[in-house]
Amino acid sequence: MPGSRTGRPPVQRAVRRPAAPRASRENPLRRLYTRAQRAWDRPLTAYYLILGGSLLIIVLGLVMVYSASQITALQMSLPGSFFFRKQFLAASIGGVLLLVASRMPVKLHRALAYPILAGAVFMMALVQVPGIGMSVNGNQNWISLGGSFQIQPSEFGKLALVLWGADLMARKQERRLLTQWKHMLVPLVPVSFLLLGLIMLGGDMGTAIILTAILFGLLWLAGAPTRLFAGVLSIAGLLGFILIKTSPNRMARLACIGATEPKTGVADCWQAVHGIYALASGGLFGSGLGASVEKWGQLPEAHTDFIFAVTGEELGLAGTLSVLALFAALGYAGIRVAGRTEDPFVRYAAGGVTTWITAQAVINIGAVLGLLPIAGVPLPLFSYGGSALLPTMFAIGLLIAFARDEPAARAALAMRQPRFGRKRGARGPQGPRRWNTMRRRASVARSSGER
Repeated sequence: MPGSRTGRPPVQRAVRRPAAPRASRENPLRRLYTRAQRAWDRPLTAYYLILGGSLLIIVLGLVMVYSASQITALQMSLPGSFFFRKQFLAASIGGVLLLVASRMPVKLHRALAYPILAGAVFMMALVQVPGIGMSVNGNQNWISLGGSFQIQPSEFGKLALVLWGADLMARKQERRLLTQWKHMLVPLVPVSFLLLGLIMLGGDMGTAIILTAILFGLLWLAGAPTRLFAGVLSIAGLLGFILIKTSPNRMARLACIGATEPKTGVADCWQAVHGIYALASGGLFGSGLGASVEKWGQLPEAHTDFIFAVTGEELGLAGTLSVLALFAALGYAGIRVAGRTEDPFVRYAAGGVTTWITAQAVINIGAVLGLLPIAGVPLPLFSYGGSALLPTMFAIGLLIAFARDEPAARAALAMRQPRFGRKRGARGPQGPRRWNTMRRRASVARSSGER
């Protein structure tokens, strides 16, 4: 090999290898899906969904109650904010109940199951006493508290069935008695039929459907065999068919499914049709808050059973989809709490509350959309009605307490450091509190000779 001019041997250059192809960038949708999946799997996801979702539903419900009830109040020679003030008072009391329920231990919830059940049965029986019970829209399910304040005891029967049924099934599971069909049915089904009978004496078919859904939810969570589940469902379906067939009013409501024009005769379908009109005129973003036309006397019960129709007219498809998304998030969080717990009472109670709220929301929204018969049940946490709001907010407090009680959630809450508190360097019983955790971790990770 010839030498170079400087006399030094020539430098041999390394053979240049072809550059490896760069890894293709991750798909943005895939990256977004991964981040969302990580967020869903965090220990406190259910806690934040239940707390945030329920509060958003309540606040939006207060706004829509104020908008939908003004005309009704003025027609009754009342101030325009009359119904809103009553709903706000009920929401304030319900907020206290939610806070108390979310801080109560599970043992205390179980201890309250029997007193709440006994009180609900007593009040529901008291409704049928002449001079005490009141009839509203043909249903004898109300008790007057004086003035314009009334209470519907059947709403508290839902909470009573959830707590008592969860405690009963949990005790039987701990003793391994749920493998026998008689222990699975007795006394859960007889007591449920007692509550259903007291409700049906007043003619409230909608609330009876919700209680039946809670009963089926508890049996399903208990692992009822298909034959047993089908048997109870057949009996309930037969009773429901008889009750509907023997009532012209219920038959008329059944005939209004899918109606698009008012009819003549018993089934005029006025409310169902105008609910569809309200949703259809809302468009994508609605006519504006307070600008509903149907609430001016055309749509009955605009602030109670058909408040979802007014929401669709004023806030449009975007508003209705937001409400549906909030209820879907609440239902998902409840199922997650019930599925991740090791406590049988928590599983049954969380599943019962989730079944209650989800079934009632589906029945109400389905009736407004014309897909189901009008059952006369309010939209949970959203429609006007203090009797429905108070027990529902207490039930939300139950879910919050259960979500906080998960082992991973307790650990995550314990690791959280308060943003506001003692100043930096203030000494407590264990010495100075160190706030800068990132700097402390970095200093620990350094080697002994590194500066």
